[in-house]
Parts: sequence; C-alpha cells; structure tokens
Amino acid sequence: MRVFVAGGTGAIGRRLVPQLVAHGHQVTASTRSAAKLDELRALGADPVVMDGLDASSVGEMVARAEPDVVVHQMTALAGNPDLRRFDRWFATTNRLRIEGTEHLLAAAEAAGVTRFVAQSYTGWSNTRTGGPIKTEDDPYDADPAEHQRESIKGLQFLDRVVPSASMEGVVLRYGNFYGPGATEAVVELIRKRQMPIIGDGAGVWSFIHLDDAAAATVAAVEHGRRGIYNLTDDDPAPVATWLPYLAEQVGAKKPMRVPVWLGRLAAGDVAVRWMTEGRGSSNAKAKRKLNWQPRWSSWRDGFRHGLTDPATGGTAPSSAPGSVGRGEAAR
Repeated sequence: MRVFVAGGTGAIGRRLVPQLVAHGHQVTASTRSAAKLDELRALGADPVVMDGLDASSVGEMVARAEPDVVVHQMTALAGNPDLRRFDRWFATTNRLRIEGTEHLLAAAEAAGVTRFVAQSYTGWSNTRTGGPIKTEDDPYDADPAEHQRESIKGLQFLDRVVPSASMEGVVLRYGNFYGPGATEAVVELIRKRQMPIIGDGAGVWSFIHLDDAAAATVAAVEHGRRGIYNLTDDDPAPVATWLPYLAEQVGAKKPMRVPVWLGRLAAGDVAVRWMTEGRGSSNAKAKRKLNWQPRWSSWRDGFRHGLTDPATGGTAPSSAPGSVGRGEAAR
C-alpha cells in the first residue's frame, strides 16, 4: 500500500518507516524541518516538509502522496519533562491532536484514503477508581489534575472523531514508551536520585517498547478495524516495583522514598497522582484484533536488554505521546 506517515522523525516514526518499507509498502513521511529530509530518505521514505498545523500544507502533501493509509504520529515535545506544567509542556502536541487531526482527516477524505491510524495514549489518563487494570471501555479520569485537563481533552477528541470518520478510523493508545530515545531523561533523573517513590508507590503503569509500538502500528496499518486499542506490554506494575528495578538495571542507587506531602511540594499534583493512584491498561483487545504480540512482553526483560540500540549501544532523541522521557518536535 501507499502509506503517508505524518511525523516521520519522532520516536515511533523512526521505527515505523523502516518496518513499513520492510513489509513492502511505499512510504511518504513528513517532517516540519527540511534538515531532516535526508534522515527520512535514509529510512526508506519519500520525505516531504509539512506543517501539521497548516491546513493547506497538510492538504497539499497528502494529495501529492495519494496514500491508501494515513498515519498520524505528529507530536511536539521539547526539553525535559515538566509535570508541574503538563498542559504547557504538551500545548503544541495537544493542538496537533485536535487541529492537526482535523487537517489530516480532511486531507485523507479528499484523497480517498481507506484507513486512518492516529497516535494516542493510555496511562495517567485512566480513571483512578476501581481495579488496577483498565480496558478501552473504561472511562478517562473524570477529575484530572488541574494541569492535565487540556491534555486529556486532546485524547478524548481523538477517540471521538477518528473512529467516526468516513474511512476505517483507528486510535492507538500507546503506553509509556521506553527504549533508545525514550528513556534517557528518566534514567538521568534516577542516577541523580531525583526520581523518588512518592508515598506507597502503588500507582500502576503500563509500558511499551518503541519497537513493539511500531510493530503494532504496522499491524493497524495493514488490517486494523475501526476502533480504539491499548498498546502496552503484558505486565502492568506499580511504581514501587518497576522503579527500583529500573534503577538496578542502569547501575543506580535505589530510589529514595518521600511522603506524599513532600512529593506534592517538590513535584506537583500530577506526579503524586500518577505515582500513588495510577491505573494500568489491558492490551487484550489489541492482541486479539490486531493479531499482535509484543516482543518485550514485560518491561522486566525490556529494561534489562532493550534500553539501548543493540547495534551501536547508543540512543537517539525522541518524542512520545505520554512518556516521561525527553522528546523533540516531530510534526
């Protein structure tokens, strides 16, 4: 098929493009920076410069590509995580999830696209009531932290408009990314002992390795049916379990523990809620309906063997839908 990847230089895009090419697809991938055209070309894509927030730019590039499938991977995270001002950190990404999605859907409809696949997120957005694991049928947090309210609106917008589009609309809710390009900022904080366990650390997180996220996206491109899918590994776990393990794997000291009041003072309400009340996500629907299985079925093996590039031992910059890692603009 002809596949248009909007946001081809992000964390997922860098892994998605080569996998699509390896599956025999003809890929056009966009970046907002002309300096990254050669990078996309090296990945096997026909590169184009596109501004995801400019309707005419989006319409022109999609029309030229004449794709069968459009994949929305546009994000714009920059610098270190800012959980205290989460909505400000995610401001442009939130616009891309709303305005960018509107532009891409309009262009896709005009081009006769048959399937539209959009990046979303599952994790801190889950309701904080009931059991520890949530499915796609469970609601979002009805009372999000003050500085995450705009970000949750962006996720809700994707759920509302993509599956109701005229084409096969697929929303992929990725868990917390890890792997080369997604974990460096967190590892740095852990090594500096600046990422403590807050309170009891009972908040449950779900992870997904970047390569597994890309593989699941290929499955959605090829045979995804209209709907919403959680893309996570098989092993949701509380912070008090996974954070010390990650510290051990990167040769750091055990994380400190701090009381909730001190955690709120130092890191803000977003971090406290996520670490103490977070809920994980089930991947059962994605495995069943996308015929997909994560290679790294547990973050335990992934943290041990999948944090660096096996070919170089190095890492690369990234963008991520809801990760706590460092990101760069990918729209």
